[in-house]
Amino acid sequence: MHQPIQQLRLLDSVHVAAMLGITPGTLKFWRHKNRGPKFVKLGDSPQAGVAYDEADVRAFIESRKFASTSAYSPAGLANVRPTISRTPELTR
Repeated sequence: MHQPIQQLRLLDSVHVAAMLGITPGTLKFWRHKNRGPKFVKLGDSPQAGVAYDEADVRAFIESRKFASTSAYSPAGLANVRPTISRTPELTR
């Protein structure tokens, strides 16, 4: 048996902007600056419209959740360091 394909729910820019609490113009600016949620280009021409997969919008919102104001500041983000396992140095 085949697994059912998850149905894609595409949202327009006006709806997504409302979900994010921003204007459609800000959402457009974010697209040009490679910010914001992923989008789907609905054609090959530069004038073709765009839509947003609802799952991508929700994932973007989840990625923007922070526990405190210091957690999302540049200094707070700089303090997040990957865990590095170091090998013991050899003594001579």
